[in-house]
Amino acid sequence: MLVSATEMLKKAKEGHYAVGQFNINNLEWTKAILATAQELKSPVILGVSEGAGKYMSGYHAVVGMVNGMLQDMGITVPVALHLDHGSYDGCLKCIEAGFSSVMFDGSHYPIEENVAKTTELVKLCHEKGISIEAEVGSIGGEEDGVVGVGECADPNECKAIADLGIDFLAAGIGNIHGKYPENWQGLSFETLAAIQEKTGEMPLVLHGGTGIPADMIKKAIDLGVAKINVNTECQLSFAAATRKYIEAGKDQEGKGFDPRKLLAPGAEAIKQTVKEKMELFGSVGKA
Repeated sequence: MLVSATEMLKKAKEGHYAVGQFNINNLEWTKAILATAQELKSPVILGVSEGAGKYMSGYHAVVGMVNGMLQDMGITVPVALHLDHGSYDGCLKCIEAGFSSVMFDGSHYPIEENVAKTTELVKLCHEKGISIEAEVGSIGGEEDGVVGVGECADPNECKAIADLGIDFLAAGIGNIHGKYPENWQGLSFETLAAIQEKTGEMPLVLHGGTGIPADMIKKAIDLGVAKINVNTECQLSFAAATRKYIEAGKDQEGKGFDPRKLLAPGAEAIKQTVKEKMELFGSVGKA
């Protein structure tokens, strides 16, 4: 059974570890992530971008697939199904479809409009027992057409959004989506500390978890980060393993590739990536 992410992130912040959000794009990715979470007894958040939701034919299909897997795989760890960087309309659709958590990305709106739309969604989500994440300060890089330049959020604006009753807050601290360039300046821990001071017990979210050095990850967790998003690293490991399998020419005696065998190495690679991240985030055994 899907759960909201509220309780798991409160426990993570109190326990000084972080829950991983791993984005899903198909059945293989979802199965690999759930299997690893169950093996490691770790809570997990399955992230779905609007583009991935469309690719998988729609949000109802995603909810049906995930709920079926939870039952058939005997998953007992806490699992939240979360809309990642959702528009206002996307949030409404996911709430209706049965997601247990949503992120409203109103960071590109003026703060007044961000506040108004977030307020509406908080009320709707909490009436249905759904957790809600909001964002202040756009995250750098590009993910499914959502582009940010890596701004550092204004701590006062973070407090204004946190006070609306959201369950966790994504704040830009110099992090970006995708691979980090060589000239990246690193995370702004000064900004993160100021946001933590303003928002108190609010669990904070670090987007762009791929490529951030382990020492920075651990320091971010110490400063209040309770959820860390990983997507690009799974994409890279999946692509590399699949490419290797194809290049090895392991087809069916000239009949082509069995899709179940073709995607298996990539799924195993994702399991390893997820395992490494869960161990780094400290969520192993926290279910």
